[in-house]
Amino acid sequence: MSARILVVDDLEANRRLLEAKLGADYYDVLTAQRGEEAVQLAKREKPDLILLDVMMPGGIDGYEACRRLKSMPETRHIPIIILTTLDDRENRLRGLQAGAEEFLTKPIDDVQLIARVKSLLALKVVIDELRAREASGKRMGVIGEDARDPLEQHRLTAGNVLVVDDNASQVKRIKAALEVEHRVCMLGEADAAEAPDLCVVSVTAKSFDGFRIIARMRSGEATRHLPILAVVDPDDRQRLVRALELGAHDIIARPIDEEEIQARARTLMRRKRYMDALRSRLDQSFELAITDQLTGLYNRRFLFGQLAPLVQRSQCGGEAVSVMTIDIDHFKRLNDTYGHDAGDAVLRDFAVRLGSNTRPSDFACRMGGEEFVVIMPRTSGDIACLAAERLRRSVCASPFMVPGVAHAIDVTVSIGVAAATNSDDSVETLLKRADEALYEAKRTGRNRVIGKAFDHGELNTARVVR
Repeated sequence: MSARILVVDDLEANRRLLEAKLGADYYDVLTAQRGEEAVQLAKREKPDLILLDVMMPGGIDGYEACRRLKSMPETRHIPIIILTTLDDRENRLRGLQAGAEEFLTKPIDDVQLIARVKSLLALKVVIDELRAREASGKRMGVIGEDARDPLEQHRLTAGNVLVVDDNASQVKRIKAALEVEHRVCMLGEADAAEAPDLCVVSVTAKSFDGFRIIARMRSGEATRHLPILAVVDPDDRQRLVRALELGAHDIIARPIDEEEIQARARTLMRRKRYMDALRSRLDQSFELAITDQLTGLYNRRFLFGQLAPLVQRSQCGGEAVSVMTIDIDHFKRLNDTYGHDAGDAVLRDFAVRLGSNTRPSDFACRMGGEEFVVIMPRTSGDIACLAAERLRRSVCASPFMVPGVAHAIDVTVSIGVAAATNSDDSVETLLKRADEALYEAKRTGRNRVIGKAFDHGELNTARVVR
């Protein structure tokens, strides 16, 4: 995986050494000598990963640079590995609490460094893809430009932590640390039914294979995006690297340090909330792209995208597809008499009735204004006419109650029905026939269903009322 990595160290020899190690794996390396320079360079160049030294003379040190990078929307999603000669608990916690994803001690173990880099870059790729799609949604106008950053919207609150470990004393220590902020349960407990926000897996367990647990979680649909914190022996480099290769997002060494596991859990869950928020906004933007905002029905874009393959399938001898086009009678008069707010209320109420009188397999769409279309897969023209008549009766049988209007409003609809019947049909010709039937229904008195005669191409009245 190629990526751009920013190396920050005040010593040229250290920068050159890291540049050579990373360059050997075909990474593109940027360098900086000071903390302030690193912050500005990261803001401008947007690297995929930052390797940040702590001890830098003058200006700001690595901890402060990390805090600044994690506080800016442009750079807070970039993973940071702090590199230092200060191999003590206090400095390790300072780095993790400043927002760094990892804290490695010099001299750097090359295997651990490359394994950690690859693991963090894999996560960065996913975040970048989500951010790119979000940017596309903003350009399309389906995600508001004033929307707050997802990380700001989803600051860390209590989460669910699932612990998979057979060491009783170690489990007790993990629970004591994490239950201060989160709900902690063991695999198999009743509470484990709740969706976890973090899984702590021991790869040193005696009664099960922790690596297999990690692999299954990373491949399972429900747990694919679940952050995994692997517990390893401090000197077992092979198991550490293997856990990262299989998909663990972070590593903590035994014996468990309570403050360290708290810091690592916060970082992992904060990143999960950030990615969940991005996915949620993308799901919402997709829904907005195919949904009519007033009625909640599908929109014109969805209509044509869904109808085309159904008509094509029918042309090739597949199942029939029918459409009904619906127009609310005298809707302009209703708007002029009661106002556009009343008209909107009628459209929303009609959409509810339309939804309750169509099958789950049908697609109810708003074409625009007071015109609607229902796509009916696997439906012949005669059956579609019966469904249209049921809808017509539902609309005219019960007046519409509109806020601000003292009395109920009588509303009727005219409906045209057409079915794809031959190999020459296209989306355009099918909708045109349905429109012709609709115009005939309006011309002959409204409040009726007219369907094309599905054998001869003539207009026939499926049902006339009054």
